[in-house]
Formats: sequence, C-alpha cells, structure tokens
Amino acid sequence: MTAPTAPPVFGRFFLPGPTDVHPEVLAAMQRPMIGHRSSAMERLLERLAPSLAQLFRTSRIVLVGTTSATGFMELAVRNGVRQRALSLVNGAFSERFAKLVRACGKECIRLDVPLGCAVEPDMLRDALRRTPVDAVDVLVLVDAVTSLAGSPVETDRWGLDFVFTGSQKALALPPGLALGVASERMLERARALPNRGLYFDLVSFTEATVKHQPTNTPAISLLYALETQLGRIEREGGVEARWRRHDAMRSRVEAWSEERGVPFLPRAERRSWTVSCLKVPEARGAKAIVGALKDAGWTIGAGYGSLKETTIRIGHMGDHTVGALEELLALLAGLVS
Repeated sequence: MTAPTAPPVFGRFFLPGPTDVHPEVLAAMQRPMIGHRSSAMERLLERLAPSLAQLFRTSRIVLVGTTSATGFMELAVRNGVRQRALSLVNGAFSERFAKLVRACGKECIRLDVPLGCAVEPDMLRDALRRTPVDAVDVLVLVDAVTSLAGSPVETDRWGLDFVFTGSQKALALPPGLALGVASERMLERARALPNRGLYFDLVSFTEATVKHQPTNTPAISLLYALETQLGRIEREGGVEARWRRHDAMRSRVEAWSEERGVPFLPRAERRSWTVSCLKVPEARGAKAIVGALKDAGWTIGAGYGSLKETTIRIGHMGDHTVGALEELLALLAGLVS
C-alpha cells in the first residue's frame, strides 16, 4: 500500500476561485445529515439569517440556493427582465450574463469595453439615454461574485434590486452555494412575469426562505460550512474587518508591482480588492510562471481569455493574509525579474 498523501498546506492556494478553504470549515462538513424538512433544518436556516443579512448589508432576507452563482444569474434574468436588458460587458463573466439574457429569450443591448477597462458612469448614462431598456434603468441586477465579503457591497444603501454571489470566492467556502438578495421592486416584477421557471422562481424561493425552509433538497454539508464560516467572520470583527484585510492585500500587490516594474491591470482606481491581474514579461510566459509556483507548492491563475498567455492572476481573497501573500510575492519576484 502506498503511504497517504499529506494534505496541502493551508494558505498557499491563491487561485481566483475556488479559493482556499480553512480546515475548520472543511471539518464542519463532516457533521451528520439532517432531514431537509425537519425542525433541525428550520433552526439551521433561522440561525444563518441574521449573519447573512449583516454580510449583505441588508434588512431583507438572504436567499441561499444549491447552485453555482450562474444559477442566480439566471434567476436575475428570468425574474427581473421584461423584454430587454442593458448588459455591461468588460470580461468573461459579464459576457456570460449577456448570453444568459439572450438564452432566456430576452433582448440584450450590450455596452462593451475592452478587457482591463471599466464601464465608467458617463458611458452608462449615455447608453441609458440612447437605449430603451427595462433592467438597468428600472432594476439594477448585480453580479457581486468576486466582491461580496471582500470589498464594500451596500445592498440597501445603494438601492440594488438583485445582488448575488457564490460561495467559492471571498466567502472562502467550497463551490456549490449561491446567495442573493432581492428588493421589493424585484419581487413585484417577478410576480408579473410569466415563464419564471421552477427551480429559480424568485417568488416561491422567497416564500420558502421567509419560513426558514429550503425550496428543494439543499446541500446540507455546505450549509454547515456556511454556518461555521459566518462565525469565523464574526470573530474576525465582522464584514468590515474582512474588507480591510482584502484592501490591505490589494495594496500590497500594488506596491510590489510598482517596486518590480510589473504592469498592473486595470488602472489604479478600478482595481479589484480580491484579484490582482499582472502582465508578465514577454520573455516569461504566464504558463511557465504558474507551473514554477505549482512546483514550489503554490497555486495562482493564468490570465483569462485573450489575456491567458500574457497575464497572471493572484486571488488574494477569502481567508488569505498579507503574511502569506508576502511569501508568495517573494517567490514570484524571482520568476518575473
């Protein structure tokens, strides 16, 4: 028999999702099963509710579904778009959102900007003046997959009509859960729309959540993990403390890139707090750098789409720390010089 392989060291998996999962969270998933229509399930969902509301900065209920975030992206379209939507496209996942609009039988008006650039407010105002849409100007549907729990997302204060995230990014949970919040305007829109489907029907989803019931058989082990992680976030000092830690990691990569002369995408005022995208020297391909770090026991991501060969991505999100990031950057320095 071969000897068992030692588990990887926690804190060295800097992929931009799924990210590293803390051993305490993984251990929680080993708890015994409970009936999904039992009083134990009802109590579990009831315990989760106040912490999830704090996470989303909302007074409304937070929906939790057994699906990837793409499922709640479809929920947003099926329950929030009457005829057409203005899709803001500046990357792979906003491209997916636009494709979902069309896949659900709605008209998609696109506002495209190049990779590495952001949609600026003036561009959006101009597009709204020129385009008859019924999602962005009436309902604001927000993909917060890489931002929520890692940078400020103020659901109520910003007037977001539907905002959703996935479990595998800044929440640092295994993949498989989507979480979202709908405004009353979104619920009113959903009630008036036909063909919402069944699994992602916002009305029935909300009715079940109010009663602390799942709509279908949930991923019970992931709910255990979510409960444990929400407790860890509270012990850290709440979501604001989590934001500050992510901002500190972003700032450290920015400073390192300036020290080393490694170009950073996009420009300073538009950078993510959870993922850093760096342009690698022409003499060093992204694949070689990612491979060399993997051989040393560290994981990062190559670029995405057309940037795959020329950039690398560091996912400093979830439960990572500036200290572990410093170790990674020290190794990376020898690979990009």
